[in-house]
Amino acid sequence: MTLSRRLVLAGSGLLAAPLLARPGLLRAQTTFPNRAVRLVVPFPGGGATDVTARVVAERLSAMLGQPVVVDNRPGAGGMLGSDMVAKADPDGHTLLMCTIGTASINQFLYSNMPYQVSALTELALVNSLANVVTVPADSPLKTFKDLLEKAKAQKGTLTYGTPGNGTSGHMCGELLKSRTGTDIIHVPYRGSATVIPDLLAGRIDMAIDNLPPYLPHINEGRLRALAVTSKARWFALPDVPTVAELGVEGFEAEAWFGLQAPARTPRPILERISGHVAEILKEPAVLTRLRDIGSEPRPLGPEAFSAFIQQENAKWKEVVRVSGARLD
Repeated sequence: MTLSRRLVLAGSGLLAAPLLARPGLLRAQTTFPNRAVRLVVPFPGGGATDVTARVVAERLSAMLGQPVVVDNRPGAGGMLGSDMVAKADPDGHTLLMCTIGTASINQFLYSNMPYQVSALTELALVNSLANVVTVPADSPLKTFKDLLEKAKAQKGTLTYGTPGNGTSGHMCGELLKSRTGTDIIHVPYRGSATVIPDLLAGRIDMAIDNLPPYLPHINEGRLRALAVTSKARWFALPDVPTVAELGVEGFEAEAWFGLQAPARTPRPILERISGHVAEILKEPAVLTRLRDIGSEPRPLGPEAFSAFIQQENAKWKEVVRVSGARLD
């Protein structure tokens, strides 16, 4: 075979290789999903993350034509489940219901994380909600002012429960302490469902946590809401003042929830999923369900969600620094 013949064949091979590979890649993307999709919730069942995930999963199943199975994997402030997704095959069949903690706060709070936040990519912001400062109905702390007065007079005696380290409830507590010069003891639990029984029984003085799981107890008189952490009064508790209204100037914090996928997931798959989520968040029945649990739908696509997280990072990095709440 002549040199020129070999060069022609070699050149043909070089040109053919990507052409041969491209149909296989396209087939892999156009056949997605070819089995059940796992939506990992990095917190226990019953909390706002779990409830939001189940609302989305139900409709996403119908749109994808495959079951979307909610898989609760709690632990380490949401890092256990997040780590699973960060290291999963990037084929669209494993997604994460991320939170303000897992997508933003944890990277500043923990000295060592099992994964890099860059190992995950944003799909969509779904909803947000206020945290609520709540006490048992029979608590001697009748108002938020009572709480602050006791916290200042008896430093280190009051306790506040949250769903875990790095959650928005935890950081709201740290922000409150730094802004008011109080010392309130943080008691981290493994999800909201484990905080509420201890709060109802009076084993902790108060909770600072996502509103949804507490709302029925507040409405039925078993718990008393002292304040909400949002900038303005929250629609689900219109008679409850904000922390800022009650004298802690500039205090503002909302929890939020969204979808992420492994960072190397092919773009067409990401676009398909995010497109479906955008459609889901236009459905009146879904909007009603999200509002019924006390959350506000906040649809953002991948790029806008990523920019939103960057804004949140700047805020919570500073809160962690000022509070000294960093963990090993």
